[in-house]
Amino acid sequence: MKTAIWLYMFLFLAFFDLHAQYPILTPFAVSLGAAPVFIGWMMGIYALTHLPGNLIAGTVIDRHGSRRYIIFSLVSAGIVLLLQSQVHYPWQLLVLRSISGFVLAFLSPACLTLLASLSSDKVTQGKFMSGHGVVHTLASVVSPAAGAFIVAKAGYSATFQSLGWLLIATGLMAIFSVPGAARKAAQSAAEAPEAAVNATSTKVQVPWRIYILPFVISCSQGILFFELPLRSTGVEGIKSTGILFSIMSIGALLTLSMLFVNRYSPYKRVLSGILLLAVCFYSLAALQSIPLTAALFVLGMAKGVIFPAMASLFIQLSGGIKLGRVFSLQSIAMSIGSFIGPIAAGQLRDFVSPYFIAFVLLMTGLMLLPISRKPGSLLYPNVNQTPAS
Repeated sequence: MKTAIWLYMFLFLAFFDLHAQYPILTPFAVSLGAAPVFIGWMMGIYALTHLPGNLIAGTVIDRHGSRRYIIFSLVSAGIVLLLQSQVHYPWQLLVLRSISGFVLAFLSPACLTLLASLSSDKVTQGKFMSGHGVVHTLASVVSPAAGAFIVAKAGYSATFQSLGWLLIATGLMAIFSVPGAARKAAQSAAEAPEAAVNATSTKVQVPWRIYILPFVISCSQGILFFELPLRSTGVEGIKSTGILFSIMSIGALLTLSMLFVNRYSPYKRVLSGILLLAVCFYSLAALQSIPLTAALFVLGMAKGVIFPAMASLFIQLSGGIKLGRVFSLQSIAMSIGSFIGPIAAGQLRDFVSPYFIAFVLLMTGLMLLPISRKPGSLLYPNVNQTPAS
C-alpha cells in the first residue's frame, strides 16, 4: 500500500504537469507565429509519436519491470520542457512535442503494470485502478487553471521551466521512493512462466476486438475536446469552456470515489459505462432541451466508471501475464483514437454533428465486442471461480 501511495503522488504531479500545458500550448504556438494548420499538426504529432513509444514499452516493461521506465519518462519529459522554454521558432516546438509524445508513451503502461502487480486480488486491483483514475481526474480539474495562472504571472518561458523542473524532481523522487521489491514483483508477474499459466484451467488471452474499446472511447473524447471549445470564443468563452470541463471531471470523481463499484464484473461495468457515454453524446447531438452542464456531468460519471473497469478487464483477460504489452496496446489504441477523432470531427462537422459521430462510434464498438458464453470465459463474472459453499 505504501508503494501505491508513493506512485499516486508521482502520478498526480506528472498529470498535473502535463494537463497544465493544455491551455498554454496553442497560444504559445501563436506567439511564435504558427499558423492554425501547423498548430493542428503540433497537437496531433504528440499522439502519433506515442505509437512507437507504446510498441517499445510493451516489450521492455515486461522484460525489465516498470520502475526504470517511470523514472526515464518523467525525467526525459522534464528535460524536454526545459528545452521548450527556450524555443523561438514553431518548428522547434513541433520537434520537442514529438519527442515528448515518445518519452511519455512509457509512463501510463509502466504505472498501470506496477499498480496491477501490487496485488493478485481482483477487487484490490480494481481499487488500485480506481485510485489511478481519481488521481488523474483530480489533476485534470486543477492543473489547467493553474497553468493559465502561472503564464499570466510569469510568462511562457518561466512556466515551462517550472513545469520541467517539477517533472525532473518527481522522477528523482521515484528513484528513492519506489522500493526494489515492487520492481521485482512487477517483473516476476510480467515474466510468469508458461507452465504456471497452463496449470490453470485455460490459458487466457485478450481478444483483439477488446482493443476497440479504448479506440472508440478516445475517439469520442477527441471529438469532445475539439468541438466543445468551438461553441464560444474570447476570454469569457475560454473561462466558460474551462468550467464545463471541470464539471465533467467532477462527475468522473463522483463515480471513481464509489469504490464498492469495483466488486461488480469489469465487463458489465465497461458495457454500462460505454452505453451511458453513448447516450450522453446522443443527447448533445439531438436533445437540445437537456442542459449542457447536466449532460457533461453524466458524461464524466460514465468515464469514471469506464476507465478503471477497462483496466481491470485487461488484467483479468490477460491472466496477469505480459501486462506491459497489454497496457501498451491499450495506449496505442487510445493514441490512434485521439488522433483520428478530432480530424474526423473537423472534416465532417459541416455535414453532421460531431457528437453524433461519437455516438455512432461508441455504439459500433459495443456491437463489435466478442460475446462468448463458453465455460471459462472471463467476459462473464464468476465463471472461473469456485462456487461459495
